[in-house]
Amino acid sequence: MKLLVTGAAGFLGREVCRLAVERGDDVLACKFRRQPPYGRALELDVRDTAAVARALLRHGPDAVIHTAYVQRGDEMESTVVRGSAAIAEAAARTGARLVQLSTDLVFDGEQGAPYGEDAEPRPVLAYGQAKLDAERLVARVHPAATIVRTSLLYGRPDGPQESLALRDDVTFFTDEIRCPTRVDELAAALLELLGLEHPGPLHLAAPKAVSRFDLARALRRRAGADPDRVLGAPSPRDGRPRNVALDSRRAASLLAAQLSPIGRSA
Repeated sequence: MKLLVTGAAGFLGREVCRLAVERGDDVLACKFRRQPPYGRALELDVRDTAAVARALLRHGPDAVIHTAYVQRGDEMESTVVRGSAAIAEAAARTGARLVQLSTDLVFDGEQGAPYGEDAEPRPVLAYGQAKLDAERLVARVHPAATIVRTSLLYGRPDGPQESLALRDDVTFFTDEIRCPTRVDELAAALLELLGLEHPGPLHLAAPKAVSRFDLARALRRRAGADPDRVLGAPSPRDGRPRNVALDSRRAASLLAAQLSPIGRSA
C-alpha cells in the first residue's frame, strides 16, 4: 500500500509511519517544520489547498491518514479546518481512502458520558469547535472517510503526557475524565482500519476512563518516580469539559487491534 501520513513528525503520525514502514508499506511522510523519522519525507503544508491537490495527484496514495493539527494559537483554525478540508478534497478527487483524526473534545462533558458515535457534539473549547468544523467539512467532501475520535495519547518516555506528569509545578484535575490511549496501539488500529469501510465517526480510545490526576500518577509510577508528588485539585468552573469519556465498543467489535486500559499498560 502507498500511504500518505500528515503530521508525520508528530506524536501519533510518527508511530503510524513507523508501523506502516515495518509492515512494508510505501509511506509518504508529510514534512512541515520537522523531519519525519520514518518513511519518505514529502514537503507539504496542509493549509495550501493547491499544493495538497498537486501532491496527491502526483503521488497517488491508496490511503491517507490525516493526523496534522495545531491545538492553540493563530495557526489552529487554518491548520485544523482548512487543512482538513484540503486533504479531504484531494483524497476524494484521487479516490484515496481517508482516515481523519478528531478528538473527544467535540463534546462538552455534561451530556452523560461515555459518549457514543451518535451523541450530539457540543464543544466548549475553540479547539473542539475547530475539530467539529473539520469533521463536518470532511464528511461533506469525502463521505466515505472514517472520522476517528480519540483521547489523550501517551506511551513514550518523551511523550507530552509523560513530560507533563513529571513536573512538580502542575496541578492535575481530579474531575476531568478522559480515556488515555497508548499511541502505538492507536497507530496499529488506524492502519488496520484502512482495510475496512466505515464512513463517518468512529470512537477509538482505550476502554478505561480516568481523571487527569490519575493519569499523571500512573505515568509517574511508570517512570519510576513517586506518584504521591502529583498535585491534584478539582477543575475551575471555566468552561472546560469535565467528563468526555468515549464509548469505543463499536471500534472494538470491528478491529482485531485492542487498546489497553491505562491501569494495565502504564
